[in-house]
Amino acid sequence: MADEKNENVTPETAPETVVETAVETVVETPAPKPEPIRDLADLGAATQAAAAQADGSAAPVSTAPVMTETVASEVAPVIDAQGRSYATGKRKNAIARVWIKPGSGRVNVNGRDIEIYFARPVLRMLIRQPFQAANRDGQYDVMCTVTGGGLSGQAGAVRHGISKALTCFEPALRPALKSGGFLTRDSRVVERKKYGRAKARRSFQFSKR
Repeated sequence: MADEKNENVTPETAPETVVETAVETVVETPAPKPEPIRDLADLGAATQAAAAQADGSAAPVSTAPVMTETVASEVAPVIDAQGRSYATGKRKNAIARVWIKPGSGRVNVNGRDIEIYFARPVLRMLIRQPFQAANRDGQYDVMCTVTGGGLSGQAGAVRHGISKALTCFEPALRPALKSGGFLTRDSRVVERKKYGRAKARRSFQFSKR
């Protein structure tokens, strides 16, 4: 009986039987369970790993973020048809409309010269500070109209408007003016009066009797 069984198995059929059993064992092995996805980084890594496996590449997939360099676009000057740049400045209750253009350094305020309108030297010094910070003293003519507030507030509004107009005419001057604080609107205003008090915080005179 043993000889009959050996006769039935020929050399041609023996390898096929081995191959079939090998295939069956490969199919029956369970696939490894994927790791749970907890955040977006795990999701990106799993997606990249699946794409790499589909392409047949065994190279390790790096999950490091890719840094892209952004090139800052240059800001174009804002100049009207008359060759001027316009800006609005504010300080306390004063509002100034300012136009600047290349010139000899004349400053005209409400149709009058700066020495007449702002007679106090400290106010004129305040107005010329943006030009000195940008190394443009005496290179621009200024024409402005200012309303509201007193002379101190109006001088601050003109200075704020000149600083903004300079950045419109020459955008490269913005870092120098920004570091000096000339482009920031000063938000300090007078505090309102409260009821039961003489002013914002001043109490009435106390009388004991």
